[in-house]
Amino acid sequence: MDCDTWHSTSNIISLSISLFHDKGLSHCKERGRYQLLCRLCRVIFNTLFGLSVNFWMAIITRFLLGSLNGLIGPIKAYAAEIFREEYQALGMSTISTAWGIGLIIGPALGGFLAQPAEKYPSIFAKDSIFGRFPYFLPCLIISLFSLVVAIASFWLPETLHIHESSVPPQDSYEALEAAPDTKEGNESAPKENLFKNWPLMSSIILYCVFSLHDMAYNEIFSLWAVSPRKFGGLSYSTADVGEVLSISGFGLLVFQLTLYPLVERYVGPIIAARVAGVLSIPLLTSYPYIAMLSGIALSLAINFASVMKNALSISIITGLFILQNKAVNQRQRGAANGIAMTAMSIFKALGPAGGGALFSWAQKRLDASILPGDQVVFFVLNVIEAIGVLMTFKPFLVETQNT
Repeated sequence: MDCDTWHSTSNIISLSISLFHDKGLSHCKERGRYQLLCRLCRVIFNTLFGLSVNFWMAIITRFLLGSLNGLIGPIKAYAAEIFREEYQALGMSTISTAWGIGLIIGPALGGFLAQPAEKYPSIFAKDSIFGRFPYFLPCLIISLFSLVVAIASFWLPETLHIHESSVPPQDSYEALEAAPDTKEGNESAPKENLFKNWPLMSSIILYCVFSLHDMAYNEIFSLWAVSPRKFGGLSYSTADVGEVLSISGFGLLVFQLTLYPLVERYVGPIIAARVAGVLSIPLLTSYPYIAMLSGIALSLAINFASVMKNALSISIITGLFILQNKAVNQRQRGAANGIAMTAMSIFKALGPAGGGALFSWAQKRLDASILPGDQVVFFVLNVIEAIGVLMTFKPFLVETQNT
């Protein structure tokens, strides 16, 4: 078993363990303290990951980092509660934007800051801590950022207050905070079996399919961009890839916070996701032909394609976030988001390994008569995307109005 497989296995197990955090705590009254604890654990174990002295220390710290990082489920439930119905798209797009930017900026940050003693010898000496631990600097920057967020989350107010059945729901956030904290009425109602909730489960399955595609794409894009021209790549350096990903992150932020809420309001999350999936197919098909360009034409084309691809992908994920939160009531949102994140994490762990294996196989068939080289890579990605698009139709995907 190679290093990537061990790392993927550690990621699967640790993120699956975090399901119990998401299910048990993300819908209780102590979510603020729970999120604070998770962020502090991220600071500690992410720093230790950068200071790993051997392979097994890296595996153990990565395992602990994942298993104690049940944040996204409570955050999704939190956003669903503080945004009114007409602003749900904005709330969910904010979360998916942060998630997407993290997936984009993370590799870019690593490309810029990893091995600083070699890239910036005038600033970092080879005998310094950054020379002995070449990946400590990006981990340290991320940990410091997480520490600031952890301190800020100390003042994060609780939003989940359980009211008597006779009390009508309040529109304002201030009224939500001022409401009495009583369990009568809500706790007496029987909880629905989430695994029998088809609107929820269908959106989770679809979420897993598109997550597999997105993670495989992220892995393949970086490998393809740095591969030599003779193999169909772009011959980019890691710094060049980081620049492209940074531009994509900025474009993603602008699109999700300005355009997506308007699109979702007019056509709904399902149509928006379906159209985004359809548009992604010809866009991915163009990638091997973009590699034939050079100079400024190549830079413009690859940056435009990267921004578009990431914007379309995150639009799909945002729509599925909205569907998942609509499919359950307030008391079960934490558990539902926990199930969704655990299932997604398994596919997320398989994506990079599968994408890397697919890319390596494609390099061995450069002279094939059908779909030579990188063309087969993007063809397989398009097949997964097309399957996801077909699954957005009835009777598979069903939207519910329950909130």
